[in-house]
Amino acid sequence: MKLLAHILCLSLALAWAQSQDHALAVLDRCEGLEMDAVAVNEEGIPYFFKGDHLFKGFHGKAELSNESFAELDDHHHLGHVDAAFRMHYEDNPTDHDHMFFFLDHKVFSYYQHKLEDGYPKDISEVFPGIPNHLDAAVECPKPECDEDSVIFFKGDDIYHYNVRTKAVDEKEFKSMPNCTSAFRFMEHFYCFHGHLFSKFDPKTGEVHGRYPKEARDYFMRCSKFSDDSDHVERERCSHVHLDAITSDNAGNMYAFRGHHYLRKDEGNDTLKADTIENAFKELHSEVDAVFSYENHLYMIKDDHVFVYRVGEPHTHLDGYPKPVKEELGIEGPIDAAFVCRDPQIAHIIKGQSIYDVDMNVSPRVAGNERPLTLFKKVDAAMCNSEGLKVFVGTHYYHFESPMILVGSRALPEQHRVSVALFGCDH
Repeated sequence: MKLLAHILCLSLALAWAQSQDHALAVLDRCEGLEMDAVAVNEEGIPYFFKGDHLFKGFHGKAELSNESFAELDDHHHLGHVDAAFRMHYEDNPTDHDHMFFFLDHKVFSYYQHKLEDGYPKDISEVFPGIPNHLDAAVECPKPECDEDSVIFFKGDDIYHYNVRTKAVDEKEFKSMPNCTSAFRFMEHFYCFHGHLFSKFDPKTGEVHGRYPKEARDYFMRCSKFSDDSDHVERERCSHVHLDAITSDNAGNMYAFRGHHYLRKDEGNDTLKADTIENAFKELHSEVDAVFSYENHLYMIKDDHVFVYRVGEPHTHLDGYPKPVKEELGIEGPIDAAFVCRDPQIAHIIKGQSIYDVDMNVSPRVAGNERPLTLFKKVDAAMCNSEGLKVFVGTHYYHFESPMILVGSRALPEQHRVSVALFGCDH
């Protein structure tokens, strides 16, 4: 009898473990999931919550929420995260940069991923006048709202909570669908409903433009999209960072993200979108860095370099791919690469260092290492007649030259990639 009980316990434990593995495996953001909550952390990275799992950023696999916010699991009986937001008001130092999570009738407050003393608390204690079992929440600073506020959503009911006075103003957003989650990103407000989203005015709830849109087109890096997706529109206005960008000898620009790329020809403002697989079939997708040298595109993916002769179509050179170490004298992978006014020098960014590679010598060596103090991580970089653009997240920064980049001690004005480079309206 003891043996039977022991076998039964082992079987149940195995079944539970398999069910957990299965749950983790089937949670795929590219399947069009309806997220329970969305919040941006203190580094500007969006967290998408689904059940007891969490997606960080715009790509990557699901992980258990309790790996980042352990105490949520201590209250697993409360269910999934209903709503979340980051309090980002410097005039409110007590809660500035705290992340709030709402589960049923409780609210959790985290600072740097540590639960604040005394939490969880009842929602009514921390946010008096706000109901339980919320659908969504989003921060709304001045002047985007009249006062520093938090907007709470529950069904058709909208509550503007004044952070300073704790007053609650109930509103009616007639033109907006009921939000299953909401968040503020790059000074815009987004309401998610199912796997669709709408951009809305936080004061009135008005939705302007062609909405709703597919969330996977703009907030996820997925290989496949719906049949109704406009590939050029998606790539222009996507909030996912660029993987690589370059300008060839003729001034034509290529910008790579995930499985797709945008091209803009010199003297023509028309953007064209295509899959990397179609134009650079040997690469398939997700290139790390690209630079142009002597009418060839040097495309770095992981530890290898692929070289294509520019043309219609682009021609993959025999003998490639080759190891990055063999071709450029540095261990791959790398973060960004570009060629500026000196056409024989390829500049390589890896981590927080920049290197020079003389393309005219053999064997090539990555030398002249210099620190990059302005950025923790660079996503892409490109030089053209306008100077050097360095891409970090959803923005880029303009420098006159690599020397100015290395010597700068303060960030120049940031430009939004989707707006300033691709002409999107958000």
